[in-house]
Amino acid sequence: MFQSFINFSPIMSHFTAHTLRIFLADEEVTTILAQAMAKPINDEISTSYNQENGLSSAYHLHLQGDLGAGKTAFSRAFLQALGVTGRIKSPTYTLVESYKVSRLYLYHFDFYRFNESTEWQEAGFREHLLEQAVVLIEWPEKADKSLPKPDVLLHLHYHDTGRIAELSAYSDKGEKWIAQLRTHQALTIVA
Repeated sequence: MFQSFINFSPIMSHFTAHTLRIFLADEEVTTILAQAMAKPINDEISTSYNQENGLSSAYHLHLQGDLGAGKTAFSRAFLQALGVTGRIKSPTYTLVESYKVSRLYLYHFDFYRFNESTEWQEAGFREHLLEQAVVLIEWPEKADKSLPKPDVLLHLHYHDTGRIAELSAYSDKGEKWIAQLRTHQALTIVA
């Protein structure tokens, strides 16, 4: 069993049984990955009529990568796959964009502009991370080690003309989240 808070360095890049690497040739494949990652959440929502907010527990996804690597493009496609309509803005300047789709709460954070690693707590964001919601955090490495661990860390690396999406699980839920991607026909798994 994984612990809820861990001392992890979000900058780490490692390959374990809990890591999957996928080649993203273009934005279309990035959208396919985002839709595939939204599927388990949509499945849980559609079968959870008795739960007030639709989820039995939160889903935390941290996104890393250089500027322009595709974090925001992935986030937009992921949020759209979860039912967000209209314009999806990057939270680079607002720090967080929140959405509600039916009974589902979604929070999209961007910590890029933080100068101090504790600013995320001082801004009062901790309460959003404890809710039964979907939480995406871009630039989690800008926060201190008290940031709750993600279920999945998605690190986007430039590779030739595309990207490599390196997904690492940090919870049992994260392992299951990644496992369902291994058999997806439209995704190219790389060693």
